[in-house]
Amino acid sequence: MTDNLPRPWLSLYPPADLQHPFIARYTDGLSLFRHALQAGGDRAAIHYFDRTLSYTELDRLSDAFAGFLLGQGIVEGDRVGLYLQNVPQFLIGLLATWKIGAIGVSINPMNRARELKLLLEDSGARVLLTHRDLYQEVASGVLQDFPDMCVVTTSARDFQNRNDPRVLGDLEPERCDGTHDLLEILGSKIAPPQLRTQVDGEKPAIIVYTSGTTGVPKGAVVSHRNFSFDADLWPAWMDLRDGGPILGIAPLFHITGLVGHIGAAFATAAPLILSKRFHPAVVAESAAEYQAEFAVGAITAFIAIMNSPDVRTEHLRSVKKVYTGGAPVPATVVEQFDRKFGIAIRSTYGLTESTSLAVAVPRDRMTPVDKNGACAIGVPVFGTDVYIADEAGRLLPPNEVGEIFLRGPQVVAGYWQREDATKEAFFQDYLRTGDVGYMDSEGWLFIVDRKKDMINASGYKVWPKEVEDVIYTHEAVREAAVVGVKDDYRGETVKAVVSLKPGMSLDPAELVSFCKERMAAYKYPRKVVIVDELPKTATGKILRRELR
Repeated sequence: MTDNLPRPWLSLYPPADLQHPFIARYTDGLSLFRHALQAGGDRAAIHYFDRTLSYTELDRLSDAFAGFLLGQGIVEGDRVGLYLQNVPQFLIGLLATWKIGAIGVSINPMNRARELKLLLEDSGARVLLTHRDLYQEVASGVLQDFPDMCVVTTSARDFQNRNDPRVLGDLEPERCDGTHDLLEILGSKIAPPQLRTQVDGEKPAIIVYTSGTTGVPKGAVVSHRNFSFDADLWPAWMDLRDGGPILGIAPLFHITGLVGHIGAAFATAAPLILSKRFHPAVVAESAAEYQAEFAVGAITAFIAIMNSPDVRTEHLRSVKKVYTGGAPVPATVVEQFDRKFGIAIRSTYGLTESTSLAVAVPRDRMTPVDKNGACAIGVPVFGTDVYIADEAGRLLPPNEVGEIFLRGPQVVAGYWQREDATKEAFFQDYLRTGDVGYMDSEGWLFIVDRKKDMINASGYKVWPKEVEDVIYTHEAVREAAVVGVKDDYRGETVKAVVSLKPGMSLDPAELVSFCKERMAAYKYPRKVVIVDELPKTATGKILRRELR
């Protein structure tokens, strides 16, 4: 692909953004944090239930933990595992890691023993910071195979006094034998040695493992430059107010939580509102309590908030901007959310490998909708190029369906110790996303589906998302996923799995007829299964592979 790439999307940028092109202010995560600290150390950095930590406190606590890590012999380039929920300790651990030049490893707290062992082996982590209950239930058995691991345990009940039973109901052990206690470390009076205030931008900041929706997770190596560019990009693209509270919906271990929550908070010297894990009512109440202004998360999270009987319109009254990613958004969901809360949900698109944000709807634009009722995912953000490629990597014309290729300063250089996977992921200097879509003549990008999810029914291509878009127009449907299942006659046939809105009922045969009236004969689902909940990743992505 040459540099003669057409960029029609530039005409969709706000005029002020064209007059003053975006340039990231910092090249590393620590400098970004220092920006927030210098903007006002007494500013709130974290709201966690009834407790607020200032940026000065966050700096002091991470200094103390950094000093401990140095005392344990952890040096530049070593890996520190963060096996945590959405708690203040995640930020303390991440900053401490950076202050000694080490590399964070974000680990999904939903991971069980086999998965945890795989990630610890792959990353070569020397430290694991985790919850006491996770240590007892999962990590303690795994760590028998890692006798030299420095293990630090903590409790989600620390740094707050409310103990909300909806998310903090389970008592954790007071301490775990054979581990270091984080609160004791942070309470130490030992003065930390001289710590770093900035890091080489090309050095790894954190290893973020892919969600595993495509199989074995791979560790994307996010550099400090990747992180700081994308973190600065969020407020610039969305026009976030300096100091405007950010609602922590996405998991912090996930790339959206890392950059769209932690990074964006640092970039705007804003407080991040945390609540351990996602619970619709708890999150909504926290938004009201601390006057959240910005939220980003999976569309399934906003569907849950919208359908929760415990969430009222006034809970989100302070929220000015909502963005979503992780999956294409049905227009019907956007309309329903707008009707209830008066907030327009705008789409974003990115991958772990693009450090989250790569494509998004401009802040002053309404999202166009395609013929199937699906919203565009946006246009390439500042400094980012996207094109639609054929099988040979050649540029396809507008409205032609192909694989989405992208490049930009936020795209990682590769995977941790996986040269083969890195080579497969790139075409020249473009990241092969594995997602199929098209770009219209104005530069709007539409997702069709994951390349690997295409269904071959009687020789016809069926994209699950197209069928799902039709299913979402049924008034009883809350969530839907479509997969291909083996069929002796057709090769594959279409199966739909749906959950229903509260108080609604639906006969599977009725939904089959509903779809049959609205799409070609080879596309409509021959089988419909109704379930209470669809299986999802911790970030809210529906796991189609578990439905086959």
